[in-house]
Amino acid sequence: MQMRSFGARLALVATMVLPLVSCQQFNELRATKVFMDANTQYERQAYEAAAEMYEEVIANNPNHESAYFYLANSYDNLFRPALRGEPDNDRLLDEAIDNYISSVDIQTDQAMRTLSMQYLVSAFGPDKANDPTKQGAVVELLIESDPANPDNYFRLAKLYEDSGLYAEAEQVYLQVADLRADDPTVYLQMAGFYDRNEEFEKTIEALRQRSAIEPDNPEAFYTIGTFYWEKAFRDFRLTDEEKEEYVMLGLTEEDKALALNPDYVEALTYKNILMRIQANLTEDLDLREQLIAEADVLRDRAQELLDRQTGA
Repeated sequence: MQMRSFGARLALVATMVLPLVSCQQFNELRATKVFMDANTQYERQAYEAAAEMYEEVIANNPNHESAYFYLANSYDNLFRPALRGEPDNDRLLDEAIDNYISSVDIQTDQAMRTLSMQYLVSAFGPDKANDPTKQGAVVELLIESDPANPDNYFRLAKLYEDSGLYAEAEQVYLQVADLRADDPTVYLQMAGFYDRNEEFEKTIEALRQRSAIEPDNPEAFYTIGTFYWEKAFRDFRLTDEEKEEYVMLGLTEEDKALALNPDYVEALTYKNILMRIQANLTEDLDLREQLIAEADVLRDRAQELLDRQTGA
């Protein structure tokens, strides 16, 4: 009797203590199993089923870091911008945003945290929540978390630009140029910004800064030449003298590119085009014929190289 009594008491203690110890472990194991099943649905792009499973994962284990991102992204993929304004559809985006925020808050892995912030920036974008204030706040958080990454500055600058804040956007570009003065991508981004805002001289200056960093890259000089061509060809406000000046500047840049790579087809093509514009601007008939003849040689050379490349 004493043994049975002791055994009964031991069993009673076990039934009282083990649930306290193992319940959490059981929930975590359950969450891990469901997470794997959810990932299978996610990979199949069955986002509705995946979202239900990720919700179950978080219910069983609120500290499951990855589940928040994939839950958010499942709702994000279910949202349809074309149906914005419909309550059920908008709720999907709200759920996506809430869980992206939770992912940012809970993530200890910096790469996943950054990814969550990047998707959150998109969720606040014009084709979704259309909340530039919150979008800007997330981009600033991205910069704070990774101040050496120029892409985050570009996002912020584009956000300012899209909001009509030209001066603020320019300051961001200048800031990233100070941080990454030897990065040619920075100056290409700046040139694009100035070009979109019809700041031709600043566009050229940014492209020249890029070519100074890459003196052995013919594409850097070729690109400057194309901008001079576009200015001479498309700006009808220019006088003939101004057009000719831009044409000559463009030819100088294409010559730099060809000095580095004589078989650069694009540079040959644009030099050909620029010489024809130069010919049209001159009143000297002999010089005009000479320029056209030289342009023909360039054109034929470019075509020959293209034929070789395509095996014609």
